[in-house]
Amino acid sequence: MLSNIVLRARIALNKLLVSVYLGHYRFLTRAHSMEKLGTDYGGWYVPTDLIDSGWICYSGGAGEDISFDLALREQFGCDVWIFDPTPRAIQFVRQQIHDKSGIHFMPAGLWSSKTTLRFYQPRDPSHVSHSVVNLQKTEDYFESECYAVSDLMSTLGHKQIDLLKIDIEGAEHAVIQDMLSCDIRPRVLCIEIDQPASPLQCFKTLGRIREAGYELAAIDGWNFSFVREEL
Repeated sequence: MLSNIVLRARIALNKLLVSVYLGHYRFLTRAHSMEKLGTDYGGWYVPTDLIDSGWICYSGGAGEDISFDLALREQFGCDVWIFDPTPRAIQFVRQQIHDKSGIHFMPAGLWSSKTTLRFYQPRDPSHVSHSVVNLQKTEDYFESECYAVSDLMSTLGHKQIDLLKIDIEGAEHAVIQDMLSCDIRPRVLCIEIDQPASPLQCFKTLGRIREAGYELAAIDGWNFSFVREEL
């Protein structure tokens, strides 16, 4: 009971500190049509006036809701790649996309390098998402291959990607740092900062994204949508 209270207090403090930080962050000033694609739970705000059928979209973390990924394909004709190594997610995604073209699935995790990592289970067994950084401090895990964004692009033959969405249970910080260091700049970047996370880690990641030329376009809980400035 006490641990849950401490956790909630820590997350609330993180939210306050990040809100103060974002008060100094330049928001997107261009007139884009920001719309939420997908369900309330699994959807993301994106600039729908920018997206077209030629876009290549990477989606890290599927769980049991790929409504956002399906909307990118069905509404805009994007080429969508989904990545998630979780056993329940693998079964769910394959059932959802088995008869669909233009939407692909790879049962692997995202990380800052090509390696094999442990994915630790959530405390609530009804939840699907596992974490390589062991966000919930549990003991049981499975192992899976993981890839950097640059590795995936090389493997799949993509010279660029236009949209990257990552909801990957704490691994987002390592993935973003590596991707930007490789000078990979998707036009749209959608990132969930999973909790609990240290405020310093949040500031570093948001700062790297800002320095890479992105403007903050939308906030939805802990989900942040960015658009590259030059667009």
